[in-house]
Amino acid sequence: MITEQTIQNWLVEEGLFKEKIHDENANYHFIVNYPEDNVIDLLQVKGKEDSIILGCGTMVDPQQQELIKALPQAKQEKLIWDFKSAINKFLMDFQLEHPNNILHLFVITDQIFFDGLNKHSLISTIKKIFKVKLQCLLILEKYLGIVHQNPNNVPQDNAMFG
Repeated sequence: MITEQTIQNWLVEEGLFKEKIHDENANYHFIVNYPEDNVIDLLQVKGKEDSIILGCGTMVDPQQQELIKALPQAKQEKLIWDFKSAINKFLMDFQLEHPNNILHLFVITDQIFFDGLNKHSLISTIKKIFKVKLQCLLILEKYLGIVHQNPNNVPQDNAMFG
């Protein structure tokens, strides 16, 4: 049986563990830092003791939302379609908050069941979630022509589930 401590140790060994946070809905909830200044949540939901969930939520900057709002409706709809299509190609679960086709938030998640959980699958999933986030940001840049100011071209996140 893989324990909370085993998972935490794997994250620490790879320099990815940031902190453990209190979460009433989880048996445990870790904040993963991958890459630097990008937050990915890892938690075991109460009642789901046979798996962990990893996820990353990203808020779209209000200035970017205004640029999306200025796009023709057909282009707004295509942006949402391209997001959904790109995330599906990575076989990830997701939620998009996009009232009136104005993207406000996207959340990318994956679940690993304990019968398939090892250090390799954990670290690979963390990296894959980040790659999907990058793909989404590239799509946003394509539509809006925006280049971020920080060196990783990644908006800073907050904990998604906490």
